[in-house]
Amino acid sequence: MENKIDWVTLLLYFVILVFGWLNIYAACYDESHAAVFDFSTRHGKQLIWIGISLLLALVISLIDPHIFSSTAYLIYLIVIGLLVVVLFVGAVTKGGQSWIDFGPFKFQPAEFAKFATALALAKFMSSLDIDYRQLRTKLIAWTIVLVPAAIIILQHDTGSALVFASFLLPMYREGMSPQIIIFGFVAIVLFVLALLVNKFIIIGVLAAVALFYLFVWLNKRTRRHYVWVAAIFLGCSLFTMSVDFAFDKVLQPHQRDRIYVLLGKTDDNSNTGYNVNQSKIAIGSGGFLGKGFLNGTITKADFVPEQETDFIFCTVGEEWGFVGSTILILLYLGLLFRLVRLAERQYSKFSRFYGYSVASILFVHILINIGMVLGLLPVIGIPLPFFSYGGSSLMAFTILLFIFLRQDQERTKPI
Repeated sequence: MENKIDWVTLLLYFVILVFGWLNIYAACYDESHAAVFDFSTRHGKQLIWIGISLLLALVISLIDPHIFSSTAYLIYLIVIGLLVVVLFVGAVTKGGQSWIDFGPFKFQPAEFAKFATALALAKFMSSLDIDYRQLRTKLIAWTIVLVPAAIIILQHDTGSALVFASFLLPMYREGMSPQIIIFGFVAIVLFVLALLVNKFIIIGVLAAVALFYLFVWLNKRTRRHYVWVAAIFLGCSLFTMSVDFAFDKVLQPHQRDRIYVLLGKTDDNSNTGYNVNQSKIAIGSGGFLGKGFLNGTITKADFVPEQETDFIFCTVGEEWGFVGSTILILLYLGLLFRLVRLAERQYSKFSRFYGYSVASILFVHILINIGMVLGLLPVIGIPLPFFSYGGSSLMAFTILLFIFLRQDQERTKPI
């Protein structure tokens, strides 16, 4: 017997969606275009995207959920094809070639690559003969993740590519070794240190740690231990020495400048951190209760670029204050905790893995977006889920969420 759709998750989705539109309206507000249904404005266009997204949600809620598992690889290949097409015919916007232009509308395949990858990875990880300990399993799983991420990097959309690291969490939940997460954390630390400290000093410290582990901490030393320690030391050293090359070739100049400013390596003489500085001023000016809806002076003066897209959270901070910002964060936390709970009650490995992927993707988006608006993370330009202006992101997030909700409706049946 079919279960009912989870109304708690659905309610959270609608509340965030409406709250997001109100803030887009506030960020775009112009007395000469104040009409809600003025489709020449961004808030008017967002209503169109909301309508299309709700229609997609309805369609997904009515079709057989088995379709998503049976066509997972096909959907993945189609989206990979679209990503490749973008490399040749994509429109260049703000230094990135990640959009397919359809006249008045633009389509960003990178946003849809996230749910397509989640489907393909869930399909593979739920195979009957899978062994999470085998190297072959790990290589195939990471190939599924890294192929779209690599193509997106070639489009100079580093922010979207970074989100694919979120698949570490569901893979760990399903039994993959935590070593990958540890290596990822070590890589981030080494990357930051390599930008701040002389690389030979870092390599010297790594050598000292390796020797300490082998001759002081480790009780039993075998040839296998020597080989592993040498391999890890060599890998970390090579990674450290390659940071400059990756930093210069992968990241855009403005992204490099923002990271340097965030790390305090350079002063913000070129206004690299202008967006973040203005955003923090806007949030701080909101105080505890905010200035009130449509009363944001910094919002009205258009001091914060991209205020209805990547920096939409500063509109919340200015007009709704600390209370409104906290409510939004609590809504997101409620949604994430609910998704994890739904994922845990799935009988199907496919549904459980996909559910954790949904929660992880949303978590990384929320963390990075709010972190960069507050100046805690570099500005890499990714939207706040269900909240920022944009048709591609809203539709992709809606598809991502409602595929899982449809799976949850059939959780008593193996998929």
